[in-house]
Amino acid sequence: MKQETQDHPYGKTVATLIEEFGHLPGIGRKTAERLANHVLATSADEANRLADAIRNVKLSVKRCSMCFNLTEDTLCRICRDTRRDQHSVCVVEQPRDVVALESSGAFTGLYHVLGGRIAPLEGIGPEDLTIHQLVHRIRKQGITELVMATNPTLEGDGTSLYITNLLQNDNVKITRLARGIASGSVLEFANREMLADALRGRQKF
Repeated sequence: MKQETQDHPYGKTVATLIEEFGHLPGIGRKTAERLANHVLATSADEANRLADAIRNVKLSVKRCSMCFNLTEDTLCRICRDTRRDQHSVCVVEQPRDVVALESSGAFTGLYHVLGGRIAPLEGIGPEDLTIHQLVHRIRKQGITELVMATNPTLEGDGTSLYITNLLQNDNVKITRLARGIASGSVLEFANREMLADALRGRQKF
């Protein structure tokens, strides 16, 4: 890759930009080249705004100290909202899942972002997620319902089962999203009607 970067007809700088775009998820070589050419074709001000936006995101955005969602403050907007049900927590894998579920307008409780799912083949264990913090939060804050909204995949279901087993002696009702969401799919690609039906039809895990 280093030799290819050095020998690129556009030069090393452009080749490096293409290489960095190519590291983004879902971006192949051709798309990376188109993005790089787009950046080259824009004005310096537009390119700098893009660079500043990326820089500011890395400097300003962090994890919520309670739910581990993305935020620019100590607590995210949802955790700060006292109008939400403080005794119901929806467990998701990633921050983008919070966005997807919020778009349905069907859930009025709080969230907890695990930061992934247990995937032994990828070297991801329970200690790599925020499961310990979730259990502590449930016991400290008196959470009475846990909605398991991990993705309906083998790893997602396994993660939900692991958490359920940890809490089997705790006085908390554990439900899961109804299977209006097809097995093997991911939340971010589900439409809002499908998500709303799944939330309203949640059932005991």
